[in-house]
Amino acid sequence: MRILYLDCGMGAAGDMLTAALLELLPDPAGFMRKLNGLGLPDVEVVREKEVKCGITGTHVSVLVHGGEEGDAHHDHGHGQHEHDGSDHGHGQHEYEGSDHGHGQHEHEGSDHGHTHHAHEHPDHAHGHHHSSMHDIEHIIEKMGLPRKVEEDIRAVYGLIAEAESHVHGVPVAEIHFHEVGTMDAIADIAAVCLLLDELAPDEIVVSPIHVGSGHVKCAHGTLPVPAPATAYILRDVPVYGGSVRGELCTPTGAALLKHFATRFAEMPVMRTQAIGYGMGRKDFEEANCVRAMLGESGDGTDGVLELSCNVDDMTAEEIGFAMERLFEGGANEVYTIPIGMKKSRPGTLIRVMCKEKDREKMLQLLFRHTTTIGVRESVAKRYVLNRRIESLSTEYGEIRRKISSGYGVLRSKLEYDDLARIARENDLSIEDVRERFGKS
Repeated sequence: MRILYLDCGMGAAGDMLTAALLELLPDPAGFMRKLNGLGLPDVEVVREKEVKCGITGTHVSVLVHGGEEGDAHHDHGHGQHEHDGSDHGHGQHEYEGSDHGHGQHEHEGSDHGHTHHAHEHPDHAHGHHHSSMHDIEHIIEKMGLPRKVEEDIRAVYGLIAEAESHVHGVPVAEIHFHEVGTMDAIADIAAVCLLLDELAPDEIVVSPIHVGSGHVKCAHGTLPVPAPATAYILRDVPVYGGSVRGELCTPTGAALLKHFATRFAEMPVMRTQAIGYGMGRKDFEEANCVRAMLGESGDGTDGVLELSCNVDDMTAEEIGFAMERLFEGGANEVYTIPIGMKKSRPGTLIRVMCKEKDREKMLQLLFRHTTTIGVRESVAKRYVLNRRIESLSTEYGEIRRKISSGYGVLRSKLEYDDLARIARENDLSIEDVRERFGKS
């Protein structure tokens, strides 16, 4: 089983997660080209090597209109010149004050995506535009991302908006995000969602999260660490304070971890194959980074849940629709078997294979989209090949190849979605595309 372990001993922020995951790819430059080709207005994502406590890693910066929001020449009148920078995507604080490397909020600065209530008329106060959740949805739709990635981005933003709504006591529709911060945060969130889609781990294990300690001085006053929005997102997640003064985990970092984590635990037993370090800007006595480790579990097996139900009063079209919803919800596999039911009625067995963390979501989808009144559960152990995705640069753009190995076999397969895209764009058949790039 392919495992991704995220060590958040110095917290987490959107840019740091992006940088750590980027180092796990065989072709990070190719991914950066893809990321910068998404068409986010006036946005460029850049990477650079950085050293913390003798460890070399990657720092990722999101430039909006040619500069980071923390730059003195790019401060939009908020007085950010007093701080060192800011985490690109942690974006949606209920206060104004943030830093790229997190943990530096002992100042009055400006968080990239700080929120305002609709009735405060922030445009009048600051002289620039702010985006609502509806605006953010529109930006996401225009990026042309795979459906699964698009849904992940929406879900992460949903966690942040829900937290801001709770903290401010206003509906989500009345939460507005700073325009520059919106671009910055979307870039970070989209990058992490795309990276995880490309890395395709079977399980994501996240360490207990170091959130920092002390207080944050901001435009609304002094707030405790973790900030209220971050604390709300991290409900039911193992966190700790420690001796580092300042905010180490940002709302965007918290939301990304909350959405993607299969479980929160210490590092599992695994054979590590790649290690990535995502650096923050600030320097501490400890290396200010997120460490990502990608590897395989020791025995080549993993566990899945099988959820089954029998139906005899649904049309084939209705069953097909239910299967689509289940796959979109994250099911590993959905299939049907024709069966005979009581009173000699022909029926259909619908079986869903999913991760344990997705049980409740799958049950809700089964009861919502099928006519069943009962679902059976069993736990299965499966044997899996080691899997990885590599990206091929071609004249038609990037093509992903899935490579599987283990138990004495090695096989590879080009991703159907990429083959279909090239075939549509160039008026070719899928077989023509396969022939051009090999039968694998």
